[in-house]
Amino acid sequence: MITSTKNEQVRHVQNLAKKSRVRKEEGLYVAEGLRICRELSPEHVVSLYVTEAFLEGAGKNENIAQWLRRFNPETVSGPVMSAMADTQTPQGILAVVRQKIYTLDDILTGETPACLMILETIQDPGNLGTIIRAGEGAGITGVIMDKGTADIYNPKVIRSTMGSILRVPFLYVEDLAEICLQIKERGIRLFAAHLKGTQSYDKEDYTAPCGFLIGNEANGLSKAIADLSDTYVRIPMKGRVESLNAAVAASVLMFEAARQRRNAE
Repeated sequence: MITSTKNEQVRHVQNLAKKSRVRKEEGLYVAEGLRICRELSPEHVVSLYVTEAFLEGAGKNENIAQWLRRFNPETVSGPVMSAMADTQTPQGILAVVRQKIYTLDDILTGETPACLMILETIQDPGNLGTIIRAGEGAGITGVIMDKGTADIYNPKVIRSTMGSILRVPFLYVEDLAEICLQIKERGIRLFAAHLKGTQSYDKEDYTAPCGFLIGNEANGLSKAIADLSDTYVRIPMKGRVESLNAAVAASVLMFEAARQRRNAE
């Protein structure tokens, strides 16, 4: 059992949790909590850490105990788990996981018409995680992000996706404008969520392949990216509210697309 917070494995986990650069260099990330860890397969997990208290509880649940036996987990003390975990009250289980790698074809080629979220410089990890989680619920086919967008493997993003990060394809790109042009060449219409939109979002047709452009929390979409859209759309507001939080706006658009597609079926 690991009892020292100065242990090399413990420091490695801490670096992965805290430093985006380390995660990118090693192609690894930290997944914390039973819910997401239960969805992991042994081939994706580099190491699994559990506390004695967690093991004791798992021994009373045959399903969890049977699942754990596939991983040969490393036992750590409570203080060590607290040092490795990003949450204030860790659940007693944490994994170091291999990152997934997707291509543009993975995202654009599927059984259902494309419904993409294209994000420009979304910086808040909570917003990014919420978009991914809501996106899975709405049935999007993938998320495309520029390099200025928050690290999807940030522990806060991982937690806020509630496991959706394991199921929603995503891709970071160097040149978002170039990728938007490639997407349009494949017959996918792009809609920019924009304050200058003259068309209400619910008046457009999203049953055909489409993508939604969502911009930075403070500044919105850059003109260069917004101008690549086929249409500016707006979400009508009452009161003195000018715009919605990026994740809320994205959710409104995604679920309108989901509604239209359900009705079309």
